[in-house]
Amino acid sequence: MSRTGVDSLDRSIEKTNAWLADVATTFGTEDRRLAYKVTRSWLHTLRDRLPVQVAAHLAAQLPELLRGVFYEGWNPSRVPVKYGREDYLARFIREAQVHASEGPNALRLVTAALGRHISPGAIAEAKAVLPADVASMLEPERAQIPVGDAP
Repeated sequence: MSRTGVDSLDRSIEKTNAWLADVATTFGTEDRRLAYKVTRSWLHTLRDRLPVQVAAHLAAQLPELLRGVFYEGWNPSRVPVKYGREDYLARFIREAQVHASEGPNALRLVTAALGRHISPGAIAEAKAVLPADVASMLEPERAQIPVGDAP
């Protein structure tokens, strides 16, 4: 059944739902609002730390709907924003609305989920231009599925 009557938008909605479901599952929950908040925060925090060309290459990997989320509020003339590990993490936590203690793991969980949908080359390119201490926070293999309540 068509949601919008526009095939490309319907496909984008389906893909976005699949990506958000994957994020939610990675967090051990079915909470799509949480999945959206952490995905949006992950995208915005990373986007603003990247040079324009790298950000655009990453955005090209996203479904149209998430690409719109990615570009929401973006000012390419003001990037990359040179924030370090603590500021990067603080921004992610604030926008994702997760507890500070859950921030580092939440970053890794989102990276793990989105890494199943975005090409490894695009993620590697993004991480290559980040300072090592920031890039290290985006290591999905160090993620721990939350026990009990999701962040």
